[in-house]
Amino acid sequence: MRLIRTLAALCFLALGLVFGALNTQRVAVDLGFRVVEGRLGLVLLAALLAGAFAGGLVVTAGVVWPMRRRLHRERGAGATSGPDAQDLADRMPHR
Repeated sequence: MRLIRTLAALCFLALGLVFGALNTQRVAVDLGFRVVEGRLGLVLLAALLAGAFAGGLVVTAGVVWPMRRRLHRERGAGATSGPDAQDLADRMPHR
């Protein structure tokens, strides 16, 4: 499985390099508060990275933090209604 992930990552890296090399036109992107100039491929890849980062922050703030707060609150109250962490870890497939 690790080999497949590594090969997929290398393929996407190669595709990104080809994409950046084929799109060398200079562009200006107006962000409202600043104008960014650069090569088209680099600007598009940077926008994609910024969007992925912003999406990750939204998911973290909207899902991960509330789940952690709930888990800490349940552990602090001594809740025993659900499976404990060791029981869940024993059921997970090992990689």
